[in-house]
Amino acid sequence: MKITVLSGGVGGARFTRGLLSLVGERSYVTVIANTGDDMWLHGVRVCPDLDTLMYTLGGAVHEEQGWGRRDESRRTSDDLAAYGLGWEWFTLGDLDLATHLARTALLRDGLPLSQVTARLAERWSPGVTLLPMTDDEVETHVVTTDGRDLHFEEWWVLHRAALPAARFVQTNLATATPAPGVLAAIAEADVVVVPPSNPVVSVGTILAIPGVRDALRTTAAPVVGISPVIGGAPVRGMADACLTAIGVETSAVAVARHYGRRPDGVLDAWLVDDRDADAADALRSEGWLATAAPTLMTDVPTTARIAADALALVGRLP
Repeated sequence: MKITVLSGGVGGARFTRGLLSLVGERSYVTVIANTGDDMWLHGVRVCPDLDTLMYTLGGAVHEEQGWGRRDESRRTSDDLAAYGLGWEWFTLGDLDLATHLARTALLRDGLPLSQVTARLAERWSPGVTLLPMTDDEVETHVVTTDGRDLHFEEWWVLHRAALPAARFVQTNLATATPAPGVLAAIAEADVVVVPPSNPVVSVGTILAIPGVRDALRTTAAPVVGISPVIGGAPVRGMADACLTAIGVETSAVAVARHYGRRPDGVLDAWLVDDRDADAADALRSEGWLATAAPTLMTDVPTTARIAADALALVGRLP
């Protein structure tokens, strides 16, 4: 069975790890990763979501953080700070820096990001085909209500999304094209999964790449999503601030309606936490396939069960 996952960083990576635990070698999994959080920092190209997926699926992630490398050190960042350079709020660990240096060297040799990602992923054997959403440089900026224009990572990490956002702007989005393999992975899938990633700046950015939304609307595969909201609060991070900025309520039913049901939207089915059973009832009354089950990803076996519930909802268990 061919499974395609549209993923942001920590939530999507942890879900995919559970999915792989469930399906093992019985399925071929492709992960299309958000690259809207990418940025140039200290002259190197940083791709937070791609790296979180590589490290998590490759067994090298810092589990407590959910991102970065375990057993990390920060001597290089500390020395940059001694020169008055660098950002205290965004530290590149020494091991992590090696990944960014390798990526940057390959990009400057003329390789597109998709080929660079495949090259880097060879080391980690993530068990999936890992694709960036595009080879083009697309970066998310946040325009705050007081007129500031911040890179998303500055707004998210430094300000903890506390500055009210007026809108999100993705540079170069209109001219970006899907990376090689992205549209085929959607069109040829047996099932497409939207994990509990940020629906605005992670999955939402993938959907905004020209051609991706149409591919999801027309694929023969069922498309199932898992709510990133439990009991009116995001599972992780500050996704509620992102939803508020685009006028969407922080609730399981509102996020489902934001994605929309095919053919006008991109989903066929929606899995919510059992604390939001009323959301599943409301969606079923509108014609959705929807059900409630425990969806908090506490460990790999629990996440595998969540993946099983999502696949079972659309009749695609391996």
